[in-house]
Amino acid sequence: MGRGPASLLWRSFLTLLLHKPFGVLSQFTREPGSRWGCLADWVDVPNVYAAGRLDADSEGLLILTENGRLQQRLTDPRFGHWRTYWVQVEGLADHGHLAALEQGVVIKGQRTRPARATSLDSSFWFDLPERTPPIRERRTIPTSWLSISLREGRNRQIRRMTAAVGLPTLRLIRRSIDLMDGGPPLSLEGLAPGQWRPVNSAEEERLKALLKTQGARR
Repeated sequence: MGRGPASLLWRSFLTLLLHKPFGVLSQFTREPGSRWGCLADWVDVPNVYAAGRLDADSEGLLILTENGRLQQRLTDPRFGHWRTYWVQVEGLADHGHLAALEQGVVIKGQRTRPARATSLDSSFWFDLPERTPPIRERRTIPTSWLSISLREGRNRQIRRMTAAVGLPTLRLIRRSIDLMDGGPPLSLEGLAPGQWRPVNSAEEERLKALLKTQGARR
């Protein structure tokens, strides 16, 4: 994990899983005048690029690959890969909040696609690493954690969805991406913030198989 060996550079299908920390843009160059860091601060492997993106103030799983076709395949909305996020919100979520998120909410005049939303108890999030810098919590307002899965990726969609149902997002972590092939999703398991690893041989074969599929998954 971390700063990988030079032997990685010779692989024909170089794809990495990164736990992107807070405050990092999903690109390898800094924006002039921006307070945010970039991927080059954490990943020293050349010729890989993000398949999709996470906002700088979001954390979690980011797939980096040198394969342009794989980038396109994973981000093409026709295929609707489920992406699961753990979301800390301000307020206590109830059944009504979850139902509204699942049914879809209207953002800028357009309803979001049906989602999956559940509450998380402390056994899931209690051992999460602290965010740097820590979130700002108000002592008089409780917070709760949700698991939200989407098949689309509009700009700041999770934050806008939770705000629409009265639960402002405080912290957002992408936990996994489902390849929709019947196997386990690619996930953050074993990766601390800032760490990365190459996909293993089984994951690599599954990613290659995606490029052979035709048409959209429903």
